[in-house]
Order: sequence, then structure tokens, then C-alpha cells
Amino acid sequence: MQTKKRLPTSRRQPEPKPWDDWRWQFRNRRRTADEIAETLDLGRKERLALGEVVKTYRSAATPYYFSLMDAGDPLDPIRRQCVPDTREITSEGGVEDPLEERAHSPVPGLVHRFRDRCLVVVTNRCAVYCRHCNRKRLWHEREKTLTPHELTAMAGYIEKRPAIREVILSGGDPLTLSDGRLEGILARLQAIEHVEVLRIGSRMPVVLPMRITERLCGILRRYRPLWFLTQFNHPREITTEAAAACGRLLEAGIPVLNQSVLLKGINDDFRIMRQLLYGLERICVKPYYLFQCEPVKGADHFRVDIWDGMRMMEKLWKTTSGLCLPRYVADMPGTQGKVPLQPVSFL
Repeated sequence: MQTKKRLPTSRRQPEPKPWDDWRWQFRNRRRTADEIAETLDLGRKERLALGEVVKTYRSAATPYYFSLMDAGDPLDPIRRQCVPDTREITSEGGVEDPLEERAHSPVPGLVHRFRDRCLVVVTNRCAVYCRHCNRKRLWHEREKTLTPHELTAMAGYIEKRPAIREVILSGGDPLTLSDGRLEGILARLQAIEHVEVLRIGSRMPVVLPMRITERLCGILRRYRPLWFLTQFNHPREITTEAAAACGRLLEAGIPVLNQSVLLKGINDDFRIMRQLLYGLERICVKPYYLFQCEPVKGADHFRVDIWDGMRMMEKLWKTTSGLCLPRYVADMPGTQGKVPLQPVSFL
């Protein structure tokens, strides 16, 4: 008889109560070059190199997410996603704003690229700063959250445009806000008559699953229809804690979708990607998109050749259940939107 695959767990620290407290995890993020170097047991030269990167692109990672990595392996897929790399400041490729969001921000913090939906950047703060992020430009600013005045301006803009039926809360990570602040934003947006659907984009189930509390899920339940989009990029991120966090959202009636980014040396291997997709299916999280890594400045070393990505997708199409398959897309600048990247045999 075949047994079900067991999920990995994080390597807990000696303090069980603080470890399970998302606020403790957030306060104790490894942020400075010294803190990261100490956690990874790096030498002076590596510490100094880290410091140079952090001067340009800030860094932070939760103790939980650090516990998932093999700290001694520079090629570890978890480590590479959250530990600064000197290539972020030495690479000459890429642009600060690959999707031209600034050009489509009629109100500060609101991005309106498509007629029927808009995106609200509620904060530039994250629990973990993913090194491949397409909004690395926001890291040059101090950590901040949406002010009441900014929310009023955004809501006023949306109210004057009845074609907007869907509002996406993004950042940064919206769930770095307190429950009260988050609910205030959700309530203000849902009160707009023509807003039919809300979305939240957050990596918290992956990098800080303790944040997905029963109280938070109870709040989100009140603002349905609400969709939750997260980003698992590697099968080792699907831990018992992450699965439980997604389960709490699902039990609250919140659909959970996954938007992976195709990343060189992390998930561009067919077997690794299939493990990830199978793992998501097991925890009832629908693989939605697989994004081609955008040409953002400081992330060239993560970019996979599109043809290699399509060849990998072709293998997945031939060997993997349709329920597991995401759409492989490139998000294009301006209002061009998401362009499907079809497997080679479908071209």
C-alpha cells in the first residue's frame, strides 16, 4: 500500500512560543550584513561583500525561512532567494521598472494598467525580500505603509471609474500590516459600489506561515469574494507549516492560487518543477501562473532563457496532470499584459 508523502517541517528554535508568533518572527528578521553573515557563518570577505549589496538593495528574512535552507550551501534554492548576491549590483542588465508601473500610476501607490482592475501598493515592506523581486526599486525608500490620506486618494480615483471591478492589494506584502490596518483598507475598497472582487498578493504562507492566523482568516472571510495569491517557488517551501497556513485560508472560503517565478538554479529543472506542482496540488493550492523572470535591474542572474522554459513546459504538458499545470507567461510592459509562452510543440 502506497503511503502519502510527508511534508518537511522547519527546524524550530528552542523557544516554541516565540517561534510560532508571527510578530516575533517579523521583529527578529535577519536584516543587516552582520546578522546574515553570522547566521550563515560567513567570513569577513563575504560579510563585506554582503554589506555592499545591502547598501543598494535592503535585505530581510525571517528566522523561519532561514531555517529551511542549507546554510552552508551557496547554491541552496532557499538561500539564493533571500540572501543578497553581489551580482545584484555588478550586473549591467535590466531596468528599474520593467512593467512601467510608474507611467501607469495616476495616484501615488495605485497602478492602473488594465481597464477593469487596478493594483494598490499598500506597503513597500516584506517579511522576506526576495532577491528576484520586480519592485526592487521600492527598496531604495525607507519601509513605509499606506497612509489614510493616500488610501482616500486611491479610493476616490477608483470611485470615479466604474469600469474597475477588481482591486488587488500588493506591495511589498500587505500582510505585514496589522489585522486592523488591513481590514480598514479592505472595508474602504469593498464599500465602493462597483468593486466586485478583491485580491491579496502575499508570500506569507511561504516565508512566514504563522501570520495566517485564525483571526486573520476570520477577517478575510468577511470580505469575500476575495482571492489569495501566493508564491511557492521550490518544493522545499511546502512545509507542514505552509500547508497548514493555506489550509486555514481554504477553510475560511478563500481560494488560494500560486504564482511561481521561473528562476535559474532554483526551479528551472523539470523534476524540481514537477515536484513543486505536485506538492501544490496535494495542499489544494492551484498553480495559476509560472512567470518568466522580468528584466528587473539586479536580477539578471535569475533569468532563464525563454526557449529553455518552453522546453521544460513541454515536458510538463506531456507528463503532468492538467490540474497541476500553470500558464507559463511573460508579463509585458504597459497594457500589453501577460503573454502566453507556449511549449515548443504547440508553436
